[in-house]
Amino acid sequence: MTVHQPLEIHVGPLAFTGFGLAVLMAFVCAQFICETELERRGHRADYIGDLVLAAVIGGLLGAKIYYVILTQDLGNLFSRGGFVFWGGLIGGIVAVSLTVRARRLPFWRITDVAAMGIAAAYSVGRTGCWAVGDDYGRPWDSIFAVSFPQGAPASTAANMERMFGVAIPAGALPATVLSVYPTQLFEVALGFIMFLFLFRLRDHKHAEGWLFGVYMVLAGAERFVIEFFRAKDDRLIAGMTVAQLFAVLFIIGGIMWMRARDEPTRKARVA
Repeated sequence: MTVHQPLEIHVGPLAFTGFGLAVLMAFVCAQFICETELERRGHRADYIGDLVLAAVIGGLLGAKIYYVILTQDLGNLFSRGGFVFWGGLIGGIVAVSLTVRARRLPFWRITDVAAMGIAAAYSVGRTGCWAVGDDYGRPWDSIFAVSFPQGAPASTAANMERMFGVAIPAGALPATVLSVYPTQLFEVALGFIMFLFLFRLRDHKHAEGWLFGVYMVLAGAERFVIEFFRAKDDRLIAGMTVAQLFAVLFIIGGIMWMRARDEPTRKARVA
């Protein structure tokens, strides 16, 4: 079992958390991949920086608003934590789509390269959850399990039961720090695998935009699976979490997206 300690870097009076640094690097990574891929295909990429800025603003707002809806506590809008993946992804997509439409940019072309950028950014961004000890899994008795005594929140028996509704091991005291699944690292690995798979398909012969549909299917499947290991208290239908319901919808949407852009002779539309 490994004991995790949160990462925080101090520069004079300033303190930088591992989460903040990971989010920054995630957006930098996404911008680099999108610009590089557009240029490789022979297209201009000077507008990607503006789209990344829109994704940052929309993603952060979406993640926070989603968290407020889940917790039904408006005060969480101004809290330091509480950024939810699906809210951030939806908010980012909406903000970028509006920017693309306003500037009359090639929508399908952008989505095609964004698939790889988002997958890579997801992998990098999840290292931030690991750095601060957030979004970990259920109790796990294994040499590969990790305990988070200073996590957000700490992986104590009391928190597992009170905050996540997870059954605690027999004999465990409320203050006992439990070892859990390091789901953050699972997601880092799965995100990187998604990126590699999409990168391999980057020269597909389908219409522009098809690759984003593949990303949607992969991202939905990844999220659906990982939720079985997460410490969660929002299980609804047949033991499925809210995130899993969104994941199923995302997979269905991805399949429909791929079918809509499946014809190899279809010309890319400019929105």
